[in-house]
Amino acid sequence: MSEISPESLNDLTISGLNLITQAISIYDQDLQLVLANRRFQTLFNLPECYATAGADFADTLRYLSEKGEYGPIDDIDAFVGEKVELARAFEPHYFERTRANNTTVSIEGNPLGQGGWITVYTDITEIKKQEALFQSHARGLSEELGQRTEDLFQANRAMAATVRALEAAKQELTRNQEQLALLNTMTPAHIAHVNSDGFYTHSNGRLHTILPVVKTDIVGRSFKTVLGDHVWSHVRPNFKKVLKGEATVSEFRDEDSGRFIRLAMSPDLQESGEVAGAYILSTDVTEEVSARSALAHVRRRELASQLTSGMAHDFSNLLTIIMGQQARLADIATDTDPALEEISATIKSAAQRGAELIDSLSLIRAQRVLDPVSVEVAAFFDNVKQLGRAAVPDSMQLSFSVDLPDDRLIFDPGFAQDAVLNLLLNASEACNGEGNVSVSVVKTTCGHMEVLVNDNGPGFSEDALVNAFAPFYSTKSGKIGRGMGLTAAFDFAKSCGGTLRLRNQQQGGASVRLKIPYQPVLAAKPGMVLLVDDDDDVRQTVLSYLRRAGHAVVEATTVQEAAKLVAIEGLTHVVTDLAIGASGTGLDIAELTPHGLPLLIITGLPKDDPLRQRAADKYCLLAKPFDFSALETALVQAKCK
Repeated sequence: MSEISPESLNDLTISGLNLITQAISIYDQDLQLVLANRRFQTLFNLPECYATAGADFADTLRYLSEKGEYGPIDDIDAFVGEKVELARAFEPHYFERTRANNTTVSIEGNPLGQGGWITVYTDITEIKKQEALFQSHARGLSEELGQRTEDLFQANRAMAATVRALEAAKQELTRNQEQLALLNTMTPAHIAHVNSDGFYTHSNGRLHTILPVVKTDIVGRSFKTVLGDHVWSHVRPNFKKVLKGEATVSEFRDEDSGRFIRLAMSPDLQESGEVAGAYILSTDVTEEVSARSALAHVRRRELASQLTSGMAHDFSNLLTIIMGQQARLADIATDTDPALEEISATIKSAAQRGAELIDSLSLIRAQRVLDPVSVEVAAFFDNVKQLGRAAVPDSMQLSFSVDLPDDRLIFDPGFAQDAVLNLLLNASEACNGEGNVSVSVVKTTCGHMEVLVNDNGPGFSEDALVNAFAPFYSTKSGKIGRGMGLTAAFDFAKSCGGTLRLRNQQQGGASVRLKIPYQPVLAAKPGMVLLVDDDDDVRQTVLSYLRRAGHAVVEATTVQEAAKLVAIEGLTHVVTDLAIGASGTGLDIAELTPHGLPLLIITGLPKDDPLRQRAADKYCLLAKPFDFSALETALVQAKCK
């Protein structure tokens, strides 16, 4: 039996009760007020707190007793306790009571099917006066006839009150059923029931919103048929527990859609104790899982920030020593062995990357910020190849295959290098230093670059396939690990809108597929650029970049100067700062720029600044600081905006 609540009565019900002349109150099975109309408050002159949902029946009774509503009472505590006990064992009743103010009320109460009761109070003072008048006129009638008339009046009033109470309860129940049906349909989850054989007997028709490949007409079909082998493999163990009377809650990932599903199952217990099936609630918790994962990464990075702050100085000293020794090795390699020269270049590249990482420690954040720039693809992967060969043992066979038609692409080279090296080191450790690791890089459709790292090691365990991206997860039993080494690649994929997939190959070994978006570099043709900036130093820096790209440049320091120059014949681009001192903003320049003329706005304002947000919504924006490659790329993007 479910409890009634204020939420189960809609606004139409409340408005209707307020139109009734009788006083009405509804209490739940815990003796808490669920609803009362205005007449209830005014009839007994109650303060607002006793006529508001949640008011305790005993408190209201005590207040009325102390006010004298029930006449003189010797022991109010005993009176209230007795009435409360009667209320807990509630029975339908009707009686009439003369109040302390000499008015008379009839009180009729009936229990509700959902628990609690409804009581109707009617002021019958005038009716009683009319009865007395009638009785005075009927003195000639026999005493028995008068008594029967009185009984008839009371019976009629009791019957009418009961009919009203039952009608109100019926309307309430009907509305509750309608609301329940609506909630069942609109709930963003799948609610269902299956029998003990695993066949659906009820569904709210929402399973397809949780598992997109599933049809809506599932009633009468079996678990396995509806869900498919993969999902059924996760559901089956829980269903077996439910049939033994145990409620279960679990989460799993649907391979086809990539969604995370939370499955709650409760046994359908009969009075005999037998389990007749299961009630099921399935919800899509993909966003929640992503949030938990992001929070875990944030906590890990915060810990890393604390740990590395004290190590940065010592690590910098070590890098200084390494780079000094590399310089000596480079002098020797030039005159002796070309192979040593390659080793020297690899050491130098690794040390420089280490120096860059040390510089970035002071800027460590909860989430690494992408810095996409123009990258020479061949040189980038040659460098990754050299670092990879230096990082894995000589006993490992490492092969690279790069098939990208573009000479230069736009992506974050530092982040990408960390990600690919991470995958190489992970594969090498999985092979225990002996085996084959291959790296294939290809261009896919829709402007994506795919890096496939395969090895012939033991492959991923079932546990690793599920938890490999979890912070500090490690398969190195008894050792202090920093995870499986896949976190950097996972962060990179998520940050740039790509994907990272793990699987085991049929012929043995693991396979990791990193897929990330990129943009080809299209250099803007040399032309004439109007450059607007009130800061001389910044303007000169941008001017040097533009001239380096072969552009002729016309300069302006105010909006007023730009207004005179923007109509010059032959202009191919307009580059303006967003904040141009007191003369105006880059948005003013945008309004002056002829339609079709590419406009690039540069700014040092933070991302949450309203002016920057307005500019970013409509125009191509380049954040300071930036280098030549970033400006060159932005000019092309401005032409396409």
